[in-house]
Amino acid sequence: MGNTKSSALSKELLEDLKSNTKYSEAELCTWYQSFLKECPSGKISKQQFEGIYASFFPNADPTAYARHVFRSFDTNADGTLDFKEYIVALHLTSGGKTLQKLEWAFALYDVDGNGTINKNEILEIVRSIFNMIPADDQKNLPEDENTPEKRAEKIWEFFGKKDNDKISEGEFIQGVMDNKDILRLIQYDEPQKIKDKLKEKKQ
Repeated sequence: MGNTKSSALSKELLEDLKSNTKYSEAELCTWYQSFLKECPSGKISKQQFEGIYASFFPNADPTAYARHVFRSFDTNADGTLDFKEYIVALHLTSGGKTLQKLEWAFALYDVDGNGTINKNEILEIVRSIFNMIPADDQKNLPEDENTPEKRAEKIWEFFGKKDNDKISEGEFIQGVMDNKDILRLIQYDEPQKIKDKLKEKKQ
């Protein structure tokens, strides 16, 4: 039974994840087994993470977005995601409480990690989101947000900022909470097929 520890979740981690995510003990244990099967080292590299996203978006290019999502969840900046970081990522991108989700969204948009967001950072993330929207779907977007530039401009105008201004985390969270339309503009809603795939992996 020498490897029991490596194939079972520690009690502390289990309690931590149960209280901070929506997952049950049974779900977390199942996730952990499949995580170890995919990543025997107990870590997911950036390349593996990008590969997971690529399998969800065969008709688009999610590489840039996956890279930003990876950065925002690699909390100790070691270039890998451990099981805890991975589960928190799943929780926040598929559910999560609004405040937690907005704190994560701020981290996603704060590309250089300096604690504020500028207009170029908004444009960079919005571009990476557009790469994941199939061309046919882009044609159906409203006229004032059918390019990354227009959408970034719309977000920036909402915050009432001049081109060289910056947005703090508090301003960002308050602004999005006050206007649900901005929440729609800043996020990428996972298509149903992603949720279906996640369910398959759980079983």
